[in-house]
Amino acid sequence: MLLSNGLFDSPGVVLKVRQLGTWAVIVALSLPAWAAERPGAISGYVRDASGIPQMGAVVEIVGTAARTLTVFTDGAGFYSATDLLPGLYTVKVSVPSFLPAWRDKVGLHPGTSTHLNITLNTLLNAMRVGQLRGTSDDDDWKWTLRSVANRPVLRVFDDPTSADKQNRDLKGSLSFLAGSAADGYGSGSDMSTGFSIERSIFSVDRVGLKGNVGYGDGLPAAVLRAMYSHELPDGSGPSMGVTVRRFAPSDPNLHNASLQALALSGSDDFSIGDVLELKFGSELQTIQFLGRVTAFRPYGSVDLHVSPNTVVGYGYATSLPNTQSETGFDSAPADLSETDPRISVANFATKLESAHHQELNVSRRVGKNNMQVAVFTDRVDNTALLGTGNVTAAGGYLLPDMYSGTFTYAGDTLAAHGMRVVLERKLYADLSATLDYACGDVLDLAKPDVEIQDARQWISTERRQAVAAKFSGTVPRTHTQWIASYRWVNGPALTPVDMFNASPGHSDAFLNLFVRQPIPTMGFLPAHMEALIDLRNLLAQGYVPVIGQDGQTVYFVQSARSVRGGVTINF
Repeated sequence: MLLSNGLFDSPGVVLKVRQLGTWAVIVALSLPAWAAERPGAISGYVRDASGIPQMGAVVEIVGTAARTLTVFTDGAGFYSATDLLPGLYTVKVSVPSFLPAWRDKVGLHPGTSTHLNITLNTLLNAMRVGQLRGTSDDDDWKWTLRSVANRPVLRVFDDPTSADKQNRDLKGSLSFLAGSAADGYGSGSDMSTGFSIERSIFSVDRVGLKGNVGYGDGLPAAVLRAMYSHELPDGSGPSMGVTVRRFAPSDPNLHNASLQALALSGSDDFSIGDVLELKFGSELQTIQFLGRVTAFRPYGSVDLHVSPNTVVGYGYATSLPNTQSETGFDSAPADLSETDPRISVANFATKLESAHHQELNVSRRVGKNNMQVAVFTDRVDNTALLGTGNVTAAGGYLLPDMYSGTFTYAGDTLAAHGMRVVLERKLYADLSATLDYACGDVLDLAKPDVEIQDARQWISTERRQAVAAKFSGTVPRTHTQWIASYRWVNGPALTPVDMFNASPGHSDAFLNLFVRQPIPTMGFLPAHMEALIDLRNLLAQGYVPVIGQDGQTVYFVQSARSVRGGVTINF
């Protein structure tokens, strides 16, 4: 049609068309060569099976040309390898206390970024396989301490084989403890048994059941929790759980009323590119205790990776953090005091502690040092204060715990704001140190030695400072793991300074010691046994005296002195 109209009859037009076609061919041929030279990147997060980020993980990127690039994860478990040529790569992650992880045939296209999250597994069950094969010599095992983050200390078996992979999908523990946690009402019995079992399904799904049951008439303390989690291809990990709790009263003045609670929880986490990580979840609680109370507890956090070594984060919480993992030993038995609800009574009516915590922090890694600066604001209504001494529930304004000799008292509202500075350093391969400074508001008694029934009207908000030092390590020959901490406060206080502190600098008030000692199994038990000792506030410091109903002196405390011990079996 165009030719018949004479549009291309001119020789000049034909020449221009031919030149344009020549340039188009040249550009088309040069684009693949130019694109092939454009570098790409591989990045992602390294976490353990429970979702805890692993700092200091060694990530090796091996290309088809035998070129190896090594990078390290930051405080949020994030790694990034840039300027990589297109092709296939193998990603290997190594972390002390965990099995090495590989990802083969990771494809990288020109000028693109591949996001690859790595989940690490422990070898609690591989120990059993290793013993059955007759290779459980002490020389074949080594104890390592998770670098600066004070994470779990576990036994690592050398040279695992692919045949063991299926057996490692199942792990569990059984513990026997003596001594109460001394955390007021609901802290558990003098004797208790804890258990947990976790099973991986198709490598992306995980189900678990854990609990703790105390001994005594009518099962005075029991917690049972069922969990399910799923790992999606984009690296996110939604999870859900159901928790049932029962605490029987320890005082006849409560007319045999027991606490029964049911909680439904859900959480999720995902990443947006290489710079933003979000975690969020909530828990719906219904509690039956001298009436019915319902609570909804959302939480969430956002981490912005402004550089490979710098993270800016924001967090919101409505309950005290679970510090079980922050003790440094994730496989320690579940502690009933680590669970909500935190309740008290006033005029025989249930008072449920309600909290709102917001925090903005900046974390930075410099060599072997990890630093964090944070500012926070808190509001806690119906604060559940801790006391120690022999009391009864007469009057209906406190809850005694007969096992530990402590009680829970209905306190006033705490409106606090403050700041925190944390410094971590790995001193040696088997020794780490943490220094924590915090300044914030606490509840205190404006008048000393008041009668306990009148104490609430004398409670006031005061400004306090706290400095904590924590050391953790392992003894080379005996393989003893230990954590020792001391937290000093510059005045009397009924509540901790920075009570929502979930950083690695967290520690209970005053002098504390946690010891974990492996017990030889003589090679005939398919399990790993350990003895535990947990000592809190050894010097009985920070006791604020008040006058009990019988005229005897009792005390409000931030942390009551307690001694607990027992045996745990991991398989």
